[in-house]
Order: sequence, then structure tokens, then C-alpha cells
Amino acid sequence: MSPRPLPAAWRSHASRNLPRYTSYPTAVAFEAAAGEAEARGWLAATRAEQTISAYVHVPFCKRLCWYCGCHTSVFHEYDRVRAFFQTLMLEIDLWADAIGPHAGAAHLHFGGGSPNALSPDDFRELVRRLADRLALRPGAEVAAELDPGLLSEAFIDAAGEAGLTRVSLGVQTFDPEVQARVNRIQPFDMVAAANDRLRRAGVSAINFDLMYGLPGQTPENVAASTEAAVTLRPDRVAVFGYAHVPWMKKHQVMIREADLADGDGRWAQAEAADETLVAAGYVRIGLDHYARPGDPLAVAAASGGLRRNFQGYTDDPAPVLVPIGPSSIGRFAEGFVQNAAATDVWGRAVEAGRLPVARRLAVGAEDELRAAVIERLMCDLAVDVGAVCRSQGFAAGTLDEAVAAAAALQADGLCRVEGRRVTIPAEAHRVMRVVAACFDARLPAAASRHARAV
Repeated sequence: MSPRPLPAAWRSHASRNLPRYTSYPTAVAFEAAAGEAEARGWLAATRAEQTISAYVHVPFCKRLCWYCGCHTSVFHEYDRVRAFFQTLMLEIDLWADAIGPHAGAAHLHFGGGSPNALSPDDFRELVRRLADRLALRPGAEVAAELDPGLLSEAFIDAAGEAGLTRVSLGVQTFDPEVQARVNRIQPFDMVAAANDRLRRAGVSAINFDLMYGLPGQTPENVAASTEAAVTLRPDRVAVFGYAHVPWMKKHQVMIREADLADGDGRWAQAEAADETLVAAGYVRIGLDHYARPGDPLAVAAASGGLRRNFQGYTDDPAPVLVPIGPSSIGRFAEGFVQNAAATDVWGRAVEAGRLPVARRLAVGAEDELRAAVIERLMCDLAVDVGAVCRSQGFAAGTLDEAVAAAAALQADGLCRVEGRRVTIPAEAHRVMRVVAACFDARLPAAASRHARAV
């Protein structure tokens, strides 16, 4: 295998620290919330014809993977998780009681941490409570991110009985040496068995998460892991770059910076995964996702219906996202809210009968305009900026300064600008965030908080 090398003109762009643009404005712009009143007002404004979604964050794992950038902690006794579960059930009632009339939940998504840190019985009861209190719609997607190395048969049975329709397995790599270096041992046979058992339990769609940039990874072993993953026929594959931020995630000090590839090496690893997946018939979706041609994500991408939210790429069009669990982020017409990240702070608020909102950000019309442009670039690799401006009540030239910034990237081959239409070539998809950042009016103050573009 000979992956396409990182073009010299892109080297400085690929090393920039930029948001992943799962939202705009990004979470680093959020401000401290002055109580829960504002969030309750936004919730109550939900309209009867609107569908909703919910994200449930379970901040516990049975093992600590050294690459992890998530909000989570390792537990040793289940009593701690059980207490969290009981508070979580109370929180569901708080949100459900506060929200206005709506058309029901079209998507439920469980992340973490590892939702399979919950016992099978507790997970089953959790899904039932959500389905009841949020009026789960027929045919709704119910998805969970699971740790395949610690996935019991009892939990798989519970997942099937609870009606999970999609599961994302955190595979990351099948290379045993790399697994040892990041403290995530899960041989291929273990993942294959979990994959087969989930399908037999009735989970109709399975995603795999893979990574590049981990210690010990090379283009060759990334390609080998990707080839092995493809043999299990996942419906979707996401390929994420490892973000080494030990100043933010202290456990990452277990990974030596000297063992990490440089920018050219990371690019070659990502290219190796991309070449393998495309050759296997997967459709490239946006920045880092791949899907089988008939998968709903591929269909949404082909039809212009692809969206981007805090779970990544999605076909979920719901305008309301309800946040449940510590650190969860919600979205309403008026803005964003985020729950308290510390489990004890979150828990005290819920037990006092308060929505556990700690941060918020009201969005204005220009925020919405920039968000629409950035989302289309991230999803479609193309956007008619003038048309988006007009559709949102602005003059066609409102974002001409940002269009000019994008035009300056043409010489390096990152995009093409024709009038007010910006197009990112397919071969430049991995550096699309550089183009999207041209439309980010809040970037300079927040750049240091983001991971590198590639």
C-alpha cells in the first residue's frame, strides 16, 4: 500500500487547531448559566409539530483507555453506578415535565463513557422510561455506543429487548501491540462475536469506530485493522484522529508523545483507512464517516439531507435535542445548554428538582446563518453562500469577507470559489475544517482549545 502523501501546500493547514464543527457556535463559546429559568423557557417553547431527539450520557467505564478524551470515570463497585442511574431516572422526568407539546422522539442516543457500564436490567429500564416519557415514535432510531471488550451476553440480550436499532462499537484498532499501548485489549474474535450476537439479538445496524494517530500505528497496521473490520460488514465506519491533549486529559500522560506519528504520518494512516474503505464499496460521508450505499446516512448524503450534531453525522432532522446526564449538550431554537459536567454537581441539582444546566449560549440570526453555511460545507463539501444568506433574510453579500478568506485557500487547492459558491474537492475532504473555519466569527479566541485538523 502506498497512501497518497500529504501535499506540501497542505502541511501547515493540517496542523492547525480547529473545531470539528459538530455545532456552531462551538461548545467553547458557551457561558455560565444563571440558573435553569432560561432553559425551562426554551423547553416550553417547543411546538406541537416538532419532533425531538435526546442524548443520554453515561459517564462511567469499566476500564480507562489511555487515548480517551471523553467525560468519564472508572468504577469498581456497581453501587456508584446504580446511584447515578436512579438520579438519571429523576432527570428524565424533569426534562419531560418541562418540555412543551411535541410530536415525539425520533432519535434516542446513548453515549459515554460506556452505556454498557449499566447493568442489563438498569439499561432496559432506562430505555423504557425514555420511550414512555419522551413519547418514542414508531420507527425511531435508538442507538448506543458500546465497549465491545466488556460487552456481556446479558447486556446484548437487554439491548435487543429494549429495542436498540443501532449500535456503535468502539473498535479503534485490531493491532494487539497498539491495543496494549492504549490499554484497550479486545482481540478480533471478541469483537466478531459481539457483532454477531448483537445482530442475532435484533440490532439491525452496527457501526464501527476506528482511529488513527495512536502510538504504534502505521499506514500498514491501520489498513490491516480496517480490512479486518470490513470482513464483519459494519453498516457504517467512522475514522477519528487521536487528539493528544494531556494538559486536559491527565491519563493521556501514559502515551508518550515520542511514540506518536508526525503530521505526515497521521495523514498517511488516515489515507490508508480511506483507501481500504472506499475500495470495499463504502461511501465517504463528509469528514470522517463511511457508510454502505443503502444505509440511511448514505441516502441522506446523496439527497442533501445530511446533518451534523454533537454525535457527528446524522440523518436526524429534529430541531430539538434534549440533554440527559452529566456534560450532555442540548439544542433548542433559541440556543444551546449544557449540563454540569461533574457528576456530583449534576446529581445535587437533579435531586433538588432543578434542570442541571451549567452552561448556555443564546444564538442570534447571524450565528444561525454561519451555522447553516458551515454545516453544508461539512456535509456536502459545497455551499452557495449567497443563496443561504438570502434564504435566512440577509443580503447575499453578508458573508463576503468569509468568502474572500476561502478564496485565499484556492491557491493551495483546498477549495474552489466561483462567485459566492464554495466547493471543497473530494481529495481535500480531510482538511475541510480549514475551509469551514473561514466562516467562524468566533475562532480566534478559541483556537487553542481545539484538536489539530488532521
